Amino acid sequence: MSKQQPPRKKIPQRTCVVCRKVDNKRALVRLVRTPEEGVQVDPSGKKNGRGAYMCNDVTCWQEHLHTDNPERAFQMALNTLEKALKTILTPEDRDRIRAAMFPMHDDKG
Repeated sequence: MSKQQPPRKKIPQRTCVVCRKVDNKRALVRLVRTPEEGVQVDPSGKKNGRGAYMCNDVTCWQEHLHTDNPERAFQMALNTLEKALKTILTPEDRDRIRAAMFPMHDDKG
């Protein structure tokens, strides 16, 4: 007799709006547009609002966007994010996203 294995828990999959890579939901960064707070990084993945997912690896964007300039890749990624969230990012939104995506980088490129 063989033991019946418990059913496997499904791991939600999401797609990066920049490179289109499908990965586990927790492996990507969720950004959410809310009426009150603008575009915010959503580490919990549970905030209400229109959401989009991005890889947190700029080299992934660079490869997909065919550029070797990290700053240019970031700006192009933000343009794609604007389309996905159906909004225009304010300078404050861009600064918040930059701080969340590049916490270890002091320079902009």
